[in-house]
This record gives sequence, C-alpha cells and structure tokens, in this order.
Amino acid sequence: MDCNIIEVGKRRDGGYRYWCVAHRANATAKYGVPADQCVAANDDEITDAQTLRLDPAAYAGGVALWGAVPAVFDTTNLAMDRGIHVHAREAPRAKKSRDETFRRIFVPLKIDLFSQDWIAVDELDAINYMVSSVFGFPMKYLSCSRCGFPHLDRDWFAVHVHSKHQCHGCGKQFSDIEKGIGNPASALKSLSPPNAPIPVNASQKISIKQSDYSQGIQIWGSNSAILWTSMQPEKIGIHVHGHTEHGLELDGTFAGVEIDGITLVEDQVRVYMAQMAMPHLRDRVMHLKCPNCKQSHFDVGTNAFTPHIEHTCEHCNAWFSAPTQLKRTIGNPFIKAREELREHAVRPVRQDFLSFRPETI
Repeated sequence: MDCNIIEVGKRRDGGYRYWCVAHRANATAKYGVPADQCVAANDDEITDAQTLRLDPAAYAGGVALWGAVPAVFDTTNLAMDRGIHVHAREAPRAKKSRDETFRRIFVPLKIDLFSQDWIAVDELDAINYMVSSVFGFPMKYLSCSRCGFPHLDRDWFAVHVHSKHQCHGCGKQFSDIEKGIGNPASALKSLSPPNAPIPVNASQKISIKQSDYSQGIQIWGSNSAILWTSMQPEKIGIHVHGHTEHGLELDGTFAGVEIDGITLVEDQVRVYMAQMAMPHLRDRVMHLKCPNCKQSHFDVGTNAFTPHIEHTCEHCNAWFSAPTQLKRTIGNPFIKAREELREHAVRPVRQDFLSFRPETI
C-alpha cells in the first residue's frame, strides 16, 4: 500500500507535522518537511491467517487473552512470540482447544440491548496493555473526537498519563476531559463476568536444570490478562516452558523459580519483560551494584521506566550513579541473573528478542 501523507499541524520549532493516513504512522522528516515515506511503509501487513474472530460465548470453559512478547530468556529455536496470546476451553477444566498467538483479534462487543459490533484488538494494543498494566497504570477506551478512530497510547505514552493525544487515524491532536492512557483493548474488560475471580499468586515452586530440557527453556513474567472469563483464578508469578525431544514438557506459572541454582525474582522478571518492550529503554536497563554495600539495585515505581542519574540504594540508602558512559540508567538485577543462566545454558541463548521493536510491527 502506497503512503498517503498529509500535513496535520505545526511543530514547536515552526516546522510542520506530517502523517500517513494509509499506514497510520508518522511521516515527518528532519526540519519539519514531509518524508518520502512514513515509518511504517515497509511493515508487514496483518494477514487473514494471523487474524482470529473469537466469540467468548462459544467457550464455556473460559477465554483468556494476553499481550505476547518474546521470552526474556530463551534457548529454543521456536518462532519469536508476539501479538495476542489466546487460551480457550470449550468446557470448564477441559483441555485448551486454543493455545495460539495472533496479530489481530476481533471480539463481539455489545453496543446496546439490541445490537453488537466486532471490536478489533491488534498486537500493538496488546503489547502496550502489558506495559501499562505491569507498571500499574489503568487504561480507558478513547476514540478521536475528530475522526472516531480508536486511540492507543504506546511506548513512552503508555506509562505517562496525559489529556492531549495524537490520533493514529487522522494524525491530528485531540483532548480528553481527564488525564489518562488510551488503549482499545481496555474495552474488552466489559466482557468479564461480574463474579470473575481475582488473580491469585501462584503457590508452586520449582527447581530445575537446563540440561533436563534438551530443546531449551523459555521464561516470561506473568502479566494481567486483557480478558479473563474462566471461573478459575488467573495465576501470578514466573511462567516457564521446558522443551524436550518429546515436546513441551514443562508449562506453568510458579511462585518461585530456581534454575541451575540461580534464583529468579518475580518482580524483576516481570518488570524486565515490560522494559524490553519499550524501545527508548533498551540500552538504559542494566545491572547496577551499590558501591557502598555492594548489593544489586532494583529500580521500582517511576524509576523503573524513567532513566535517571541518581540512584538510591534500597539496602543502605546510599546515593550513587552508574559507572558507565550513559548517565541516565535503570537498575534491574535480572540482567545479572540472565547472564548467569547463559553461562549454564546447554543451548545457544537467543538474542533476537533484543531486536524486538513493537513500534515497527
């Protein structure tokens, strides 16, 4: 599809902003002039094979949808997961009839007592839903007041509430009555049963060796489901897959995970997964050690998604900065744990998750 670039307003430096309404992406070049093509001109289009029309009412055992991102540690040669992961059961406690990932999903949503429409949720909606939820930001359904296009706040905007938004449909700005974060996927929350169980912490712990899984292991931090209709509560913890020549032998969410004697910390894994889905943080997250007490430092709250110069040690309250050329950084000890896991790996550790760029999907 060819670009269709239009001018959508002025920039603060006096130049103009340009938007491609064909690919719904930025088309502003340096100095505020139109680019030859927009930033999404060469992206793969979502095909019918990558799309699912899903009616939760057809699955009495429940439906669950999550934002799927690459595993934070992966020694398999499986395809890199991204998009919207679907679990669906035709009867309670039955075997999953769907356990797949799609790039776009259509779900029927009731408009009023007499009609319904199919709402679309795509991979960018789902991935940014994961980011916002991991950092504790509520989301709302927003549509452009100019063209009506559903609005998604992505990347930096997925973790900063604001009232002025730039529409991805027409490229123009519109305002909401309150500060917030827009995500089309939040509309699906209305499909959750009124008596749905609240998520619970996983109770089971595991201790494994990578050598027990000849085809590799994968690790994710659990994140809140976009939609959960099962009457069994969602589990919170660290999700682990273990593959052998016989297939997927280990598949579960655990409260404690020890691999080759290396203990993983749930919050660190979950936050790292969200950090890696935010392109502007990619080189800023590192293992930091307090020079005073020699303890590893874990940035939480706003500091977990805002690179900063001064770090306050949570163990001894000392102030320190990263001993690197980058002044503004974020500390996450999982970086060290991941390196220790790599040293014990019996298969090559995949690095392509580091090239995962959700803004260019």
